[in-house]
Amino acid sequence: MENLHQHLSQALKQLRQANGWSLTLAAARTGVSKAMLGQIERGESSPTIATLWKIATGFNVPFSFFVQSGAQPSGDVATFSQPNAQMQVRPLLPYDARLRFDLLEVTLAAGAQSDSSAHESGVIEQVVVLEGELLLGMAGSWRRLQAGEASQFAADQPHSYRNPLASPLRFHSLIHYLQRS
Repeated sequence: MENLHQHLSQALKQLRQANGWSLTLAAARTGVSKAMLGQIERGESSPTIATLWKIATGFNVPFSFFVQSGAQPSGDVATFSQPNAQMQVRPLLPYDARLRFDLLEVTLAAGAQSDSSAHESGVIEQVVVLEGELLLGMAGSWRRLQAGEASQFAADQPHSYRNPLASPLRFHSLIHYLQRS
């Protein structure tokens, strides 16, 4: 886990430097406080998955940018768990820059909910439930998906994932990003 936190720290620093952004500007663009961004960069904070999504969206990079283990020569990907262990995300494939997609395996603990802020304009997400039951929330309504069912939706709006059961939920999330201009 320490290697992952070190990778998060370095990845955020590299993004800020590559964009020429101060912590203040990065906070404005991502919606994450300047203090929190500084703590992540110094390796003092363990960000939630929701925080990483905000940062990825603000910097216009795929989520897997933060959880691909750049320190390992094999380019292996790591599972990222929220500090409260309610949600885990594991990239199944390295980010594909040509096709512009992330393929993630997401696990939600029993009774857990994760709220996602809107991704960049035009982003499409597809989810496929592997085990359990997913309540997918958008625009004030919830759609129930059982194991083996799938849904596609515009992820450029706030959305939520909820596990209503007393056992873990596991699903795949395929996220299609826009072509950068």
